[in-house]
Amino acid sequence: MNDFRIPSGFEEALRPPVRTRRARLAQAVLRVGAAGEAGAARARLQRMVRRAPEVMVKITGRTRDGRHLQRHLDYITRNGKLSLEGPDGERLIGRAEIRTLAEDWRAELLVAPQRRDAPVSLSIVLSMPAGTDAGRLHDAARAFATALFAERHPYVFALHTDDRHPHVHLTVRALGRDGERLNPRKADLQLWRETFAAALRNRGVEAEATPRRARGVVRKAERTPVRKLRERFERGDGPMPKTLAGALDSAARPPSAEPPWETRLRQRQAAIRRTLVVEALRLQASKADDDRRLGQDLEQFVRTLPPVLTQREILARALAVDRERPQPARDRSR
Repeated sequence: MNDFRIPSGFEEALRPPVRTRRARLAQAVLRVGAAGEAGAARARLQRMVRRAPEVMVKITGRTRDGRHLQRHLDYITRNGKLSLEGPDGERLIGRAEIRTLAEDWRAELLVAPQRRDAPVSLSIVLSMPAGTDAGRLHDAARAFATALFAERHPYVFALHTDDRHPHVHLTVRALGRDGERLNPRKADLQLWRETFAAALRNRGVEAEATPRRARGVVRKAERTPVRKLRERFERGDGPMPKTLAGALDSAARPPSAEPPWETRLRQRQAAIRRTLVVEALRLQASKADDDRRLGQDLEQFVRTLPPVLTQREILARALAVDRERPQPARDRSR
């Protein structure tokens, strides 16, 4: 018998910054502390301490018309070389069947009242780190799509294994069968992450969907277009992205006082880490061996969390190091 319980503040430490109950496509997925389930909370804490691989569920774009959808489906099927799978295991093979699907989805929009710029579909990527079994990821993606969209929105998906990270491209028709349009909020995306992680765990794949702040990560991931522009600039193939130029300018002129959002960020991180430390100490005082081990692992986890640094501070440090670096001597012989 272990002494784990859900302590005061523990839910807040692992709660995402959005309320998943506001998600439009609500499903029964694992939530910390739901209905007082201390066992589920303990399991999630153990996965977090072990640094279980974090799932990635990302909306990568929207198609705006039939031709755009056709090009997207050609891309994710490698011009028809890969099959598309839909609900109930339906498979589309070859560019002719894919073209028919694109035309059918576009035709549905013509009979439904909508804005002129309304998207035809949403493009979603489901991904895991390198080394994840591609077959199990494919099965988890099938379960994910079935749970969230099968009764509401037509969809197709394709597995890509030609990259270091196995991933699934899922395309969902924006117009639902009941006429409702798919317009996910942040709460939906968090719920989708939790649903995908649970589907992977059900297939024996270690996976978690904890919020960044629970892992000590305070900066948002770099957006794909910005990352590509930055990498192009670093290779010398393009200009400096405006976002990076603005961040460097801000870092070069440190504010006279810490911005209020950075103050709140530090306070939130301090509260989360304090809560985890308190639970680590309590578990270490338990009579149960597994509790004491978990408490020790949790203490080590907190000790190894990254420092709380914003992008501005990281850039400011990099600029300071660059200024202190010895400059090459000038050639005075000329």
